[in-house]
Formats: sequence, structure tokens, C-alpha cells
Amino acid sequence: MSKPVAREPLRRNSRANRARILATARRELGRNPDLTLEELARAAGVVRRTLFGHFPGRAALLEALADEASGTVRSAVAAGVERAQGESVERALTRLVLSMWPVGDRYRLLLALAKRDLGAQRVAEVLAPARAATTAVLERGQREGVIHSHLPAAVLSAGLEAMTVALLEAVNTGALEDDGGTRVAITTLIAVGVPEERACAVVEDIASTVAVASPDGD
Repeated sequence: MSKPVAREPLRRNSRANRARILATARRELGRNPDLTLEELARAAGVVRRTLFGHFPGRAALLEALADEASGTVRSAVAAGVERAQGESVERALTRLVLSMWPVGDRYRLLLALAKRDLGAQRVAEVLAPARAATTAVLERGQREGVIHSHLPAAVLSAGLEAMTVALLEAVNTGALEDDGGTRVAITTLIAVGVPEERACAVVEDIASTVAVASPDGD
């Protein structure tokens, strides 16, 4: 027997509702981390039953946001790595940082919420592709003698990740103005041993092209 004609439009409507709820959650949780699901339903313009049909609890909502963030991180990392093919270590690292910053900016409040509600391990899983790509660049830089070898590449990558998360949190509090990640990229290069003047020149040279290539957020 053929499927009812209305089923596919209903599925499309369900997908649209889910996407709207997630987009609203990213925005509203930034304003109020303790937002209830009932308040989120009103903000998203859906009835309570619709929201709970997709996300039966806060943990399910944050897990869905974490999955979304994980996919966005993978895409951003892949784009950064592709654009950095054949480039120097300094330029490759800069492209990674600048490609990832819009993703971090989009999900920076989620990182804090996920760590509190889902645990640090889940946040680490979301960020794993970025850490792996950064580690690969650092390993190449250490082999070429461009980056200091005081720390193993994996440890240095984890330290840079922690620094970036801390700077994202500084943007959350207003202590740091979001400049598209250029200061973070400069700081990253300096942290791995690139002289400040050289770091500024590399980031300035790349920043405009990365800004043009980066996808817009919500």
C-alpha cells in the first residue's frame, strides 16, 4: 500500500521545527543559560509538545547541540586543512585558527553549558578534530624546526585549545572584544615560538581571505 501523501510534508515540517528549536536554543541559551524548555518552546514559536517530542529533556537538547557543533567543527577543520595544503607551518596553523574561530564564536556558550551538563569528556569529543589537525601541524613544525619542541605536539595542542577556550570565555564576559580571531591567531603563533612581528604579518596576510571564505553563522 502506498504511503499517505501528507507524510513527507509532515516530515519536512518536523525537520524545520527541529532546526528552528536548535537555532533558537543557541541564541537564547546565550542570553539565559538556565532557560527552561517551556521558555525555549515559546521563543521558538512551537508548542510544548512539539519541543518535547524532539528533545525530552535539557540533556537531550544539549546533546543535539553538541552533535551539531561536532559536525560544524569537522567541516571547518576540513576546510582549513584543505586551504593550507602546501603552505608553511605558520600559515597552516593560522588558517586553522582563523577557520575555527567562527565556529567557536557560534558555540562558545555551548562549551560552558556542555561541560557543566554533559561533562568535559563530551566537550573534548566535540573538539577532537580540531585538536588532531592542530597536532599534525605542530608535529610538522617541530620536525622542520619552526616550532619549539619544549612540549610534545599533542600536549602543546591541548594547551593551545585550553587557551582558545579561555579566550572565548573572555569574549562571553566582555573582557575581550571579538575581532574575528586575529588576536587569538597571533597569540597562538607566539605561543609556539614565532616572533611577534612575524606572527602579526602572517595573520594579517591571511585574515582577509579566511574571513571571505568562512560560512555565515545564524
